[in-house]
Amino acid sequence: MTPRTARDLFGRDLEALGMDVLALPARRRRKKLIVADMDSTLITIECIDELAASIGIRSEVAAITERAMAGALDFEAALTSRVALLEGVPQTAIEEVIREKLRLMPGARRLMATMRAHGATTAVVSGGFTAFTSHVARVLGLDIQRANSLEVRDGRLTGRLEGPVVGPRAKLDVLRELAATHGLYREDTMAVGDGANDRDMIAEAGLGIAYRARPAVQAVADLCVNHSDLESLLFIQGYSKAEICED
Repeated sequence: MTPRTARDLFGRDLEALGMDVLALPARRRRKKLIVADMDSTLITIECIDELAASIGIRSEVAAITERAMAGALDFEAALTSRVALLEGVPQTAIEEVIREKLRLMPGARRLMATMRAHGATTAVVSGGFTAFTSHVARVLGLDIQRANSLEVRDGRLTGRLEGPVVGPRAKLDVLRELAATHGLYREDTMAVGDGANDRDMIAEAGLGIAYRARPAVQAVADLCVNHSDLESLLFIQGYSKAEICED
């Protein structure tokens, strides 16, 4: 039985009971590469919304974020417009968000530590910002981190990005590049995310996971995790409790 078949047969009834349907074929079950989104996937917040909160425009920016993540807006245009609204935000607000707001998603630490301990390559690729992905990559011990860079002048955000936008295509490219670099088959790869900018990499991966994701993302995913935490991605790969690393 394929993951999609299992979900179709049992998913609706068990979803109503607050349960996820997670099934994988036994062959090549353990993945050798995981590429993960950051905001609302590896961490519990949307960092750009929290930066906006520091100047009192959280609701305005969050509304654009939600539409972009649902696929109702072009990602790059939506990102550019939101970043422009951050003009003048003190650079110190980044550290404040990391210190006061940024929390790892339950299960994130165990997921990444366990996969790394068993030889997998781990990566975070975000449409967010390197100021946050660098912190998350360091805390989780990830091998690779890619994201957008906020331009800063005189201690304040300018409302512009530095360099090309890391969007849906970049996420897909990183997945392919890392698989090629490590000589992996498509079946050896996993991608996990929640927003429309994750759809391409989720559809491309050997195992695409929609994590508490928008409907447009769930439609292309192999598995949808709506109730369990990220540790469930270890159990579906066949890891026993004894094999799971605490950190």
